[in-house]
Amino acid sequence: MEELIAKRYVRALLEVISSEQKVTYSEVLNAIASLFNDDNISEKINSPLISSSDKVSFILDGVKGADTTLTNFIKILGENGRLDLIPTIAKSLNQELQKESNQYEGVVTSSNTLDSKELQELESSLQKYTGSTIKLTQEKSDLDGIKVTVDDLGIEVNFSKQRVKEQLIDFITKSL
Repeated sequence: MEELIAKRYVRALLEVISSEQKVTYSEVLNAIASLFNDDNISEKINSPLISSSDKVSFILDGVKGADTTLTNFIKILGENGRLDLIPTIAKSLNQELQKESNQYEGVVTSSNTLDSKELQELESSLQKYTGSTIKLTQEKSDLDGIKVTVDDLGIEVNFSKQRVKEQLIDFITKSL
């Protein structure tokens, strides 16, 4: 539900700003969204005891020098009690920018660290498959295999030794 509401705000924002402003607004909204990771700030924004005008002025104090469109956007969010949607709005705006530029970010999860050549090979394979430029970052986990995820494109590829073993056993038992 949150994402649907955030997408409406993002669509409205994209209609009134230029393509150069999109990147700037994205950076500003991402910076504000990162503040929501702090429990004190998040509590202040979500508190029913603090008036919405105080919440708006609190956020606007952090973005001094912002143009009137962004200032008015934050004020509208405050008037409608939607300041808590700023992280979701920032994420949706990032997705729109990725869609326009056809460049996406993905995550490779594995127990072994892949070198840069292997990451580039994965990126080029995904580019051939999707027609999009994909930049992969790596995360270490205890997964016995490798998992590639590009959330914005809905791609998840998983190669697990355990899964292959289970499928092989299942195939052998079905063929008997």
